[in-house]
Amino acid sequence: MSTITSNSTPTPEGVKPLNPDEEAVVRSLNRVMYALPRAIDAEMIREQRLPIIEYLALMHLSEAPNRQLRMSELATACEMSLSGMSRVLHRLEGQGLIQRVRCEEDGRGWNAVLTDAGLGRLQQAWPTSLAAVRRHFLDHLTGIDLGQLSRALQNVATSTNDAPRPSGNGPSPGQSAD
Repeated sequence: MSTITSNSTPTPEGVKPLNPDEEAVVRSLNRVMYALPRAIDAEMIREQRLPIIEYLALMHLSEAPNRQLRMSELATACEMSLSGMSRVLHRLEGQGLIQRVRCEEDGRGWNAVLTDAGLGRLQQAWPTSLAAVRRHFLDHLTGIDLGQLSRALQNVATSTNDAPRPSGNGPSPGQSAD
């Protein structure tokens, strides 16, 4: 147990200290949040020359109606700022994997549209992504109720949606992103 969480440090009123199992989970989660994406990204770049963020953008577009999303929606789906997503889409557009088109609804925003070449590239990279996700994550969860884990992780993710974002990680609430 760390010296910060030991009994010698006063606990703020109403806050329950972590027990050893809770502390182990929190510390492991901190490592996983950084190590897992890096491991999958390294594998995707090595085997497919496609960074995981580009793969995720193609994946989200492939699942969207008419294979298109407003750029701000795609940025949100990929947990990126709009400017970061624009840089990713610029690279994908240069490879002919996506196109940017004006939004028909209002003409002010832009949609990213997955091209046939982009869908083909996604299908080509999918086996590598699947293998990496299994090897670096799912294979380590044998015997765990994945439905329960999924619900718990979803609850964590949704409870953090209202948390303030560090600057540069996306639009502020109510701010137009495209």
